[in-house]
Amino acid sequence: MASLNVGNLGEYLREQRRQAQLSLRQLADAAGVSNPYLSQIERGLRKPSADILQQLAKALRISAETLYVQAGILDERDRDEVETRAVILADPSINERQKQVLLQVYESFRKENALDEPAVPDVPAVPADEMPRRPTEVDPGGPAHGHRR
Repeated sequence: MASLNVGNLGEYLREQRRQAQLSLRQLADAAGVSNPYLSQIERGLRKPSADILQQLAKALRISAETLYVQAGILDERDRDEVETRAVILADPSINERQKQVLLQVYESFRKENALDEPAVPDVPAVPADEMPRRPTEVDPGGPAHGHRR
């Protein structure tokens, strides 16, 4: 799990609050937290729990996962997965059985693609002039041809 980045989270929350044209007190009331506590979060002095972040996201009408990523609780790739699942589950045009089948197919593709990723990091290619040289000639009387000396 990533470390909590409260400084950036606080700045992000403040910007979202301003864009929503809410005062600190209005957002605190809407999220069910105290005004001083929200102020401390925005200033990077407090580390809010995932539950508090969810309440703030709801009050700001933004995705809770977005705040989790900002807080370092959730990786960006994880957020994409969570949001994809949420969209599938919220789609009124497909029934519950279809949603479950679609989620199973989605998960199988994610697993398959995770297996295709290299297990070791890419190593930069070595230029040809720096490659170790192999002998180009074979001694006809050497052990490779079954002769002994």
